Amino acid sequence: MKFSSNDFGGNPKNIDINPHQTTNYTETHEISDINAFVKRTYQLLAGSLIAGAVGAYVGMGFVGNMINYATGSLTFTYWGAVILEFILLFGVYAAKNKTPLNLVLLFAFTFMTGFTLAPTLAMFIAANMGYVIGEAFGLTAVAFAALTIFAMNTKRNFTTMGKILFITLIIMIVASIANIFLHLPMLQLAIASVGAVLFSFFILYDTQNIIRGNVSSEIEAAVALYLDFLNLFISLLQILGFLNSED
Repeated sequence: MKFSSNDFGGNPKNIDINPHQTTNYTETHEISDINAFVKRTYQLLAGSLIAGAVGAYVGMGFVGNMINYATGSLTFTYWGAVILEFILLFGVYAAKNKTPLNLVLLFAFTFMTGFTLAPTLAMFIAANMGYVIGEAFGLTAVAFAALTIFAMNTKRNFTTMGKILFITLIIMIVASIANIFLHLPMLQLAIASVGAVLFSFFILYDTQNIIRGNVSSEIEAAVALYLDFLNLFISLLQILGFLNSED
């Protein structure tokens, strides 16, 4: 499991700032006033996904440095990359309105998310389950597109779900940390299943906040959607990996 932009300061998901602040928006107002912002956000999201894919490709060449094959544990190289990833994410939010620094930090961060994902992908490839990666990505793309279209067209307001989503995320993170020591496959499957549902709702939540103008920066909006996509992909990858495992 990765993380959500909720884990970092500045209330990036606008949790419960004002649950009623969007009730006066009309569909016409949202589209006419926010159209360019939304277009730019999804352009940045597309660029972020490409940067993440490049990072994963580059990371595959460093898997031998990130995994100790004798013990099966992750090395200091991997954890150093994870620390750098977090530093870059903090940097993205700190410089979200400072062009072009914000773009450099955004793509550096998304590159590193792919880089640190490489050991997981390598594990599937080594187990002759590389096809699962493609299946998980395809399902994620389809789900993301469908949820985005639904969020943009439904009259239901998902922007008031911030608190429950954040609480669920914290519980899921705690359970994931506990399972690092417990090594329970069924618990990991349960966590991945909850994660798939949770980040599907985050896509609805973030999309509506973006189209309603509740996010002040295109960079911030792109990071939120990117993390939703990435975490949904990882959750589906774990589920499919479990279902296709012969163990």
